[in-house]
Amino acid sequence: MESKTTEDKWKEKLTKEQYKVLREKGTEAPFTGKYVKHHEKGIYKCAGCGAPLFSSDDKFNSGTGWPSFYKPMNKDNIEEKIDKSHGMVRSEVLCKNCGGHLGHVFDDVPKNKGCRYCINSISLDFELKSLN
Repeated sequence: MESKTTEDKWKEKLTKEQYKVLREKGTEAPFTGKYVKHHEKGIYKCAGCGAPLFSSDDKFNSGTGWPSFYKPMNKDNIEEKIDKSHGMVRSEVLCKNCGGHLGHVFDDVPKNKGCRYCINSISLDFELKSLN
C-alpha cells in the first residue's frame, strides 16, 4: 500500500491496534510486543506495506521494552522527523513508503554501533531468513 491509501482502506487492512500505532502515532506498552524477545534470523518489514526495514543482525536488547536495532537495512526505506509531542523533542521513525509510524531513534548507544531505533513490534512483520 502506498501513502495514497485512504484511511478507510487502512482501517480495513490493519487491526485496530496496528491502526492506532501506524496511522495515529500511538505506542504499544513496553515489554508486550511480540518481537521484544524475538531472536530468529530474518528481516523485519513494515506491517503496513511490507517494505524491508531492519535486519535481525542489527537487533539488540536495549532493556527498554521495545525491539531495538542499531541501524535500518536500507536508510531509503525510513524517514525521520522531529517529534515534539509529550513535552519531549525526539526523532520519529516512519516507513518512507507508506508513512506508517514505527517508533523513535535515539543516539544513546556507543557511536561505533550506530543508534537505537526503538520500534513498536506491532508496526513490524517478520520474514524468516531462508537456510539456503
